[in-house]
Amino acid sequence: MNPLDYANIVPALILGLVQGLTEFIPVSSSAHLRIAGLFLPGAEDPGATFTAITQLGTELAVILYFAKDIAGIIRSWWLSVFSRGRRQGKYLTPEQRTQAKIGWYVIFATIPIGVVGYLFQDTIRETFRSLWLIGAVLVVFGIVLWIADRVTRNDRYLSEMNAPHGVIIGLAQVLALIPGVSRSGATISMARALGYRRDAAARFAFLIAIPAVFISGLFELYSAIKDEVTGAGVIPAIPFSWLEIGAATAVAFVVGLGVIAFLMRYLRTRTFLPFVIYRILVGGTLLALLASGVVAD
Repeated sequence: MNPLDYANIVPALILGLVQGLTEFIPVSSSAHLRIAGLFLPGAEDPGATFTAITQLGTELAVILYFAKDIAGIIRSWWLSVFSRGRRQGKYLTPEQRTQAKIGWYVIFATIPIGVVGYLFQDTIRETFRSLWLIGAVLVVFGIVLWIADRVTRNDRYLSEMNAPHGVIIGLAQVLALIPGVSRSGATISMARALGYRRDAAARFAFLIAIPAVFISGLFELYSAIKDEVTGAGVIPAIPFSWLEIGAATAVAFVVGLGVIAFLMRYLRTRTFLPFVIYRILVGGTLLALLASGVVAD
């Protein structure tokens, strides 16, 4: 594709806006990109590759917003592994020991989605992008989120997390490979089911998404560039130029940063009920449109 061709800049910017608005709230950004493509001339299905690349923008927003936390976790983890006397932990403060543990839990939580995503990438690109599946999953996991948010304890802080909980939440993140589940929705639901406070659940969900999304996005970016350089083909299922993809990613970054700030304030005092209702309405509407033939899969 000609990199100077930016006839689809408006659809690309709209999709970038959608990505930024929906990446962090538990409504599934990949599902919304798939649905939005139905109503944007020339955009069609933006594809798993476009989704993965634009998610790099939203993850940069996570890194910026949680920069202090991330720096502390990386430093403490490094000291816990490589400092002398690490087994006794005598060089670490209690806060650093907690941060080091969270660093390990982020690693543990990333392994499952990395393995499954690599082994089943073709299925993720094709079968999982069915609109019927997306509509059903939006509804079902909306109900799952509501149950997890309403019937469990709400008193565990992130500092109380342990290795088994980190792994379990990481396994829940695997479900995010299905558009409609929502990465934050799956991991927050599991964290809530384990009794973590809403803000703690969201914070850990954002942290464990960073390595998974960056690995996926950079892999897709590398594959797309390699295909163009070697002449193997155009970027799969992306009707956009590199300029348009870059613009969409930049919009996703700016909007995503604002959404994170809003959500972290919101969750201190509010529940996930509005997102549950929204998921059920969108999923139900999509299924109705498919059943009536107004929208084709």
